[in-house]
Amino acid sequence: MHVPDGFINAPVSAAAGVVAAGAVAVSLRGARRELDERTAPLAGLVAAFIFAVQMLNFPVAAGTSGHLLGGALAAILVGPYTGVLCISVVLLMQGILFADGGLTALGVNVLDMGITTTVVAYALFRGLVGVLPRTRRSMTAASFVAALVSVPASACVFTLIYWIGGTTDIPIGKVFTAMVGVHVLIGIGEAVITALTVGAVIAVRPDLVHGARGLTAPLKLRVDGELVDAPARQPVAPVAARSTRGIRATGLVIALVLAGFVSFYASASPDGLEKVAADQGIDKKTEEHAAKDSPLADYGVKDVSDARISGGLAGVIGVGATIVVGSGVFYVVRRRRTPNAPVGTPRTEKTV
Repeated sequence: MHVPDGFINAPVSAAAGVVAAGAVAVSLRGARRELDERTAPLAGLVAAFIFAVQMLNFPVAAGTSGHLLGGALAAILVGPYTGVLCISVVLLMQGILFADGGLTALGVNVLDMGITTTVVAYALFRGLVGVLPRTRRSMTAASFVAALVSVPASACVFTLIYWIGGTTDIPIGKVFTAMVGVHVLIGIGEAVITALTVGAVIAVRPDLVHGARGLTAPLKLRVDGELVDAPARQPVAPVAARSTRGIRATGLVIALVLAGFVSFYASASPDGLEKVAADQGIDKKTEEHAAKDSPLADYGVKDVSDARISGGLAGVIGVGATIVVGSGVFYVVRRRRTPNAPVGTPRTEKTV
């Protein structure tokens, strides 16, 4: 659902940019409370993973494909504030390096694909886990529903933005019906990917999943015929660090394989927004991308004739660039957190 330049007029694009910039500023402050020494490195990996999976367009209808938006996945794994930053980094890399999503429309895309999906998904996720049993199965089910709803919600926000500042005169009812209809189908794919990923991480390290903190029930012991809470076990920092490095390495390998190899087999059909734009005439005033001459434009390496190698190299470069930029951002955010600021995960510290 990357909105190109020319779909939305300049004043509304600028206004969306201001709103998006404000939301990113708020997220930078909020992320300081979400990130700790273990999860900060993982946030960069989450951004890179989402970049990789977004390259995997899957068919949803005749002549139409869809891809992960990622807001729900990011919010559940690393928190809503950090999730907004993850999607913003991905969109920035895609726009600058790959000419995917307009540069003047960057604010629209951050508002639509990043903020909307993250806020809607996390609010719904928290509401569901508040009433469901705190089990791994419930968390996975809640992530499925949250991701499913977040995609048509994003389509609704695009429709609203288009109604306010669209550059072509198309009946808004037709745009709304077409956008929501196709993105409900895309939302099913988003929900499956999100639920599988969240479920897999929870199965290995639930303590590293922001939305699953507190999932494990306290161990009970039977004493004199009564059940009592067992003494809490203190975490061992070196073991946690080694385990985190293993997860990071595994996630990076998966992202590289998806972007560098599996992406070659992705659907070549236009995605939901591209299909609706072509069918409804929204794309009549599409403008040429400012980064069209980028050596990585359209997810291929310039002057590499073999499509498989070109696309694979572009995907690997994109994953690398995203994890470097994302990790740098989250490292700075983490470093700027005040010592007494609360975080989601307790830290083991020496006291004097």
